[in-house]
Amino acid sequence: MPVSVQSTDCTAQAAPPGPIDLRLPGRVLMGPGPSTADPRVLRAMAAPLIGHLDPAFLELMNGVMAGLRCVFGTKNQLTLPMSGTGSAGMETCLVNLIEPGERVLVCINGLFGQRMADIAGRCGAEVMRLEAPWGEPIDPAAVRRALSQGKVDLVAIVHAETSTGVLQPLEEIGQAVREHGALLVVDAVTSLGGVAVNVDERLIDACYSGTQKCLSAPPGLAPITFGPRAEAKLARRKSKVPSWYLDLTMISQYWGKERVYHHTAPISMMYALAEALNLVLEEGLAAREERHRRVSALFCEGLEEIGLEPFVRPEYRAPMMVTVKVPEGVDEAAVRRELLHRFNIEIGGGLGELKGRIWRVGLMGASCTESNALLLLEALKKILRS
Repeated sequence: MPVSVQSTDCTAQAAPPGPIDLRLPGRVLMGPGPSTADPRVLRAMAAPLIGHLDPAFLELMNGVMAGLRCVFGTKNQLTLPMSGTGSAGMETCLVNLIEPGERVLVCINGLFGQRMADIAGRCGAEVMRLEAPWGEPIDPAAVRRALSQGKVDLVAIVHAETSTGVLQPLEEIGQAVREHGALLVVDAVTSLGGVAVNVDERLIDACYSGTQKCLSAPPGLAPITFGPRAEAKLARRKSKVPSWYLDLTMISQYWGKERVYHHTAPISMMYALAEALNLVLEEGLAAREERHRRVSALFCEGLEEIGLEPFVRPEYRAPMMVTVKVPEGVDEAAVRRELLHRFNIEIGGGLGELKGRIWRVGLMGASCTESNALLLLEALKKILRS
C-alpha cells in the first residue's frame, strides 16, 4: 500500500513570509547587558568560517585560553570559554563540582545568588542559604560562622551582583573557605574585564563569566577557570557529571592536547572573544579598571546633581553596574521607555524584590565612556523635569 508523504514546504499551508527585517536601530547600550561591542569585535565576526578542528582555529583557541588566564588573574590550565551564555558558565561550575548529598553554602544577596542555590539543589546538594539584604554585601564573619557549623563541600558567591549593583569583597571569604577545606565558586559574569578578579590571589577554586558585559563581545560564550583543587574534585567524582553538554571531563579533552571532538564550537563567537581580549589587554587591566571607576564616579556625582540617589553605598558599589533609586511617584518603566524611544538609550529595570524600585545602569566595557554617562544624565534630567 503506498505511503502518503505530506509536504513540509511552508507554501503548502500558507504563503511564504517576506524577508526578515534586519534594519535594527543602533542603541546606546547602558543596561545590564549586552554592552556595546567595539567595531573591531564586529569585524572579527565577519572573518571567514573555518572548521572547529582546523589547525588555524586550534591555534586561535590557544590564544583565547592565554588571554582568559591573564584577565582572570590565574595560572589555571583548565581555563576556557564554554559554548553558552553566562548562565551556562554558572551551571558548568556547579554541575561539575557538586555530587548528590554534598553540603553547599550559597551566599545570596540578589537574584543570581538565588539561581546558584536553585542549580545546587537540582544537583542533589543539601543547600545552606546565607542571605543578606539586597543592596548589601555578604558579611565574611557570617560565612565563617556558617562554615563552623559542620562540614561544607562548596561555597558559592557572586562577585558583582547584576541585580543590585553590589561589589562583594572576596579576600576574607576565600581565606575562610580554604581554611575549612571547601571549594570556592565565584560568579564574575559582570565583573570580569571591569575590575580585578584575581582568581589565584583570592583563593578562588572555580570562576565563571560571560562575554557580553565588561569584555564587550556579543553574548554566547561563558569563560570559566578551574584551579587545581577543583580539577582534583572533578577527577574523583563518584558519579557522572549530570550534564553531557557541560561535562568538563570531556570538553577539557577538546581544549587540551588531545583535541577530541565534543561539539561544534561557535566559530564566529570565538573570533569575537579573541578580538575582545586583544582590546582588553591592549588597554591594560589596571587602566581598564581605573576607567570603569572614574566614569562610574562621574555618573554618580551627576545623579546627585539632578536629585537622584544611587542604591548601593559607595564602598560596595560595583563601578560597572550602578543601580539608581526610583524617586517617589515616578513610573520607572515609563522613564525607560522614553529613554529608549526618545533618546535611543537602553537601561534596565529592577528584578525580583527590587522590581519597580531601581534602574540598573551598565557602564561596562566599550559602553563605559564619559560621553555615555553625560548623555544619560542629560536625558534623565529632561525626562524627570517633564
